[in-house]
Amino acid sequence: MTDQVGLTDFIIRAVEQAAAGTAFGIGTEIHLVNRLAHEHPDKTVVTLDPLVCPCSTMSRIDLPHLAWVLDHLVEGKVVNQITVDDETARWARVALQRMLDIT
Repeated sequence: MTDQVGLTDFIIRAVEQAAAGTAFGIGTEIHLVNRLAHEHPDKTVVTLDPLVCPCSTMSRIDLPHLAWVLDHLVEGKVVNQITVDDETARWARVALQRMLDIT
């Protein structure tokens, strides 16, 4: 159960626009959660996973890493391929479609 769901920009705007004293439990990569907590000391911003959010490598999704992957694809090499079982793939498609439907 959640009060709100949205992509990164939505999360950032929700915290920015919230009244002082508002508390957020955010389920995304830890660097964003920590940054929002630091930038908004008048609000409580915590990660939903006290150890490390499962998206801990999300900050590596940047232009240099994308260029590296694309360069390899041009050469016919697949790098960083992720393989999951059919059931996980099915639910991942459902989640992706739901995200696309709300944007």
